[in-house]
Amino acid sequence: FLPAIISYIALVYIVHLEACKMGLEGMERKVTKTLAAKLLSFVMTILGIIIIGGATYYGLGWIKGVAGDATIYVVSVLLAVAYFALIWYACRVPELESSHEINELPDLKETAQAGYYFLLPVVVLMWCLTVERLSPSLSAYWATMLLMVIVLTQRPLKGFIRKASGDDFSFKKGSNEFIDGLVSGGRNMIGIGVATAAAGIVVGTVTLTGIGLVMTEFVEFISGGNLMLILLFTAVISLILGMGLPTTANYIVVSTLMAPVIVDLGAQNGLIVPLIAVHLFVFYFGILADDTPPVGLAAFAAAGISGGDPIRTGIQGFTYDIRTAILPFMFIFNTELLMIGVDSWFHLVVVVVTAVIGMLVFAAATQGFFLTKSRFYETIALLLVTFVLFRPGFIWDKIYPPFEEKPGTQLVQIVETMEPGSMLRLKIKGETMMGKEYTKSMMLPVGSATSGVERLNEIGFEIRTEDEKILIDNVMFGSNAEKMGIDFDQEILMLKIPSERLPKQLMYFPALALLALIYFVQRKRRDAVV
Repeated sequence: FLPAIISYIALVYIVHLEACKMGLEGMERKVTKTLAAKLLSFVMTILGIIIIGGATYYGLGWIKGVAGDATIYVVSVLLAVAYFALIWYACRVPELESSHEINELPDLKETAQAGYYFLLPVVVLMWCLTVERLSPSLSAYWATMLLMVIVLTQRPLKGFIRKASGDDFSFKKGSNEFIDGLVSGGRNMIGIGVATAAAGIVVGTVTLTGIGLVMTEFVEFISGGNLMLILLFTAVISLILGMGLPTTANYIVVSTLMAPVIVDLGAQNGLIVPLIAVHLFVFYFGILADDTPPVGLAAFAAAGISGGDPIRTGIQGFTYDIRTAILPFMFIFNTELLMIGVDSWFHLVVVVVTAVIGMLVFAAATQGFFLTKSRFYETIALLLVTFVLFRPGFIWDKIYPPFEEKPGTQLVQIVETMEPGSMLRLKIKGETMMGKEYTKSMMLPVGSATSGVERLNEIGFEIRTEDEKILIDNVMFGSNAEKMGIDFDQEILMLKIPSERLPKQLMYFPALALLALIYFVQRKRRDAVV
């Protein structure tokens, strides 16, 4: 939830920076609203959506319970009455002109009033999904059918109510718009179909040839074991695998093929990450494929609305989206961004505020524009501020190590003193079937048993001492230990115990001070130009 909100805020801010760089200004408003009026309008919009959803679910749901099989006829009559009433309501304001140039921002109330009847297909969509429990595709089909009826009949009905005649209120005008819409949709679907077919070849090759089974070895080979390269190559491959796939299939493919890569290789390089963070990392880049040329289904949809070129739209969208791509890398190293390890409301507020500021600062750095055009050293400083705000522990851990390393021989004694529910961090050494040695780190939850040996049994393994080494002697089937990859005869090298230190959030203060300095320097330079 939090990363999504941060991404949306960052994208809006990027558009704002682009407008500032180009010297664009908003159109004049007929009526200037106060901040309170804007907030009230926003709240009323949200409440309106909630009311429509509630009325659709409970109102139409009640009708279904009373009318039974006759529900379709009752709802059809209600939709017809609502449609005619909303057309009459739209006719109480002047007809929206699309031919003349717009020099000032139209009044929101009149504009919305002139098109409220276009919400009826949304009501049908919600009814089919939530009450009738139809499939998403079939629900969209019925909503589209109603939209076709609206396109064909809206102009004659307006002409009848307004008692006006002419081409703008004729059935022929509506039918021409309907045909033009079908033609335009067909043209757009040709490009989408070709792009999806090409993407299907790539995804099909990956899923059907069994290359997913060796994906871990492939990424390890091309990355040379470097952790950042592992994450980078995993992100790129997730982008490719996500091409042309719907959301659910996208998640299944990237989480099945790429999530184990980060878990296995990360553990071998000392990176212990919650599984949810890994899944969100690969899913983030899988979804990003919707806006990535040449497939970019979202780009084709956006181009169909704007009338622009799909490839250029995708490239522009990708340049915006990639500026938020730092976010999944950051919540791999700082899981607080996923609200993991957040233990108080104050802690949550600090995480949210600093994450939003960090994302906005990163957008400003990559745009080369903050309050005014940034100089190269200001861009470097903004990137430094971003890094510290997103990962304050990187520098703080160098000064005050977060963990104390204890030898594996103290395993039983240390586990016995740990709090129930806390996480046991182990570093183990093992050997593959091919005779290759490896080390990996892992986290295991500590149970509530009294003795250390019993707690290890709850985790799922038993140990033995051999030549002053602690070795795995037995692993319980289906236990947490087995799921994490603990196996027979692996050696427990060390344990990591959290150390007592000052909070890493203290690094926020110098970062925010540097940001304030850049702000005042750029503000002074901007005011001098004005």
